[in-house]
Amino acid sequence: MKFKAEIDVMPLDALLDPQGKAVSSSMKNIGLPEIDGVRIGRHIRLFVDAASKDEASAKVDTACKKLLSNQIMESYTFELVEA
Repeated sequence: MKFKAEIDVMPLDALLDPQGKAVSSSMKNIGLPEIDGVRIGRHIRLFVDAASKDEASAKVDTACKKLLSNQIMESYTFELVEA
C-alpha cells in the first residue's frame, strides 16, 4: 500500500526562533498587533510504500529522526493517510 505523510518540523519551544520573532514584531506594522508568539518551521510531504499503516509510520518516524529533523533543536509530528 502507498501512504502519504504530512510532517511538521518546528523549533523546540525552549530555543530562540529569530525568524518567528521577526515576523511577530512585523505584525504591528501591518495592523495586527494582537498576533504574537509566531514560530516558523517546515512542512514536508512524502509518500511511502509499506505493507501496513504501522510499518509506514515506523518508516516515517525513522526518516524524521535520522534525516528530516535535528532532534537537538527541533520536534516533529506527522499524520499518515492512505494515498
